Amino acid sequence: MPEPTALDSAPSGPVDAFQAERRYLGSIAYRLLGSVADAEDVLQEAWLRWQSADRSGIAEPRAYLTTVVTRLCYDQLGSARARREAYYGEWLPEPLLTTEDSPAELAEVGEAVSVAMLAVMEQLTPAERAAFVLHDVFAVGFEEIASALDRSPEAARQLASRARRRVRDGGRHSTVDPAEHRQVVSAFIDAATGGDLMTLMEVLDPEVVWHADGGGIVRAARRPLAGAIHVGRLVRKLSERSVDPDRPLVPALVNGETGAVWHSAPGVVGGVMAFTVENRRITSAYVMVNPEKLTHLSGA
Repeated sequence: MPEPTALDSAPSGPVDAFQAERRYLGSIAYRLLGSVADAEDVLQEAWLRWQSADRSGIAEPRAYLTTVVTRLCYDQLGSARARREAYYGEWLPEPLLTTEDSPAELAEVGEAVSVAMLAVMEQLTPAERAAFVLHDVFAVGFEEIASALDRSPEAARQLASRARRRVRDGGRHSTVDPAEHRQVVSAFIDAATGGDLMTLMEVLDPEVVWHADGGGIVRAARRPLAGAIHVGRLVRKLSERSVDPDRPLVPALVNGETGAVWHSAPGVVGGVMAFTVENRRITSAYVMVNPEKLTHLSGA
């Protein structure tokens, strides 16, 4: 989602004031919900509430709108947890595709919005996730967080601290060296495209874990698959079955990190892959093939 931008002049009206913060609010909503569609719905509802609010008493629009968006997301997260528990197979966040020449987009992506990080944050309670995202990612103060969550500042601080520990303990979710990450993913794509199992084994960590989300619509592993030999064989089958030679697996920036994408038809994304890398090997792969989670990428 978009990141906040510096403005050269103050907003001149309610529309300008909301639009000035839209990128920032969208960034919060996407990180809290892991869904582009849900984040957009939240922004639409926030806009309606902003229109009907008595703005004469609002001294800081950003703080007010942050509270509105946080509360809307918090309400959605409660019902979303129930839906995701009943989801067919493993639930993964909707991916974002960015480009090298989009500095505004690249400025806002990073560890806290990587697919792996968003997947780890699924383990948090709604309150923990909100406190963690607001404080650790957007540097929102605990007084403001407390107001948004209807908690005390000390309780908000404890939520963020607990979430931080759970995220840290939830598994490796980033690559230290982007250049190394890019090289390893490129080697993976070459090996997967060539169907060379031995070469695939060289770029997969022995304990690599494969996560896939087909939503019961597209065939995908229902549970995480572990082990290089199992993942290597699965990748080879996937390449043979799903990737068209005329529309091959190609590198792409997925949530700000080098991943891969393939198309099922011209302009129609068939699947997106994100990875974590350590010691020049892939330690985790996240594969999103549920078409309902890829519609926002049409034309990419």
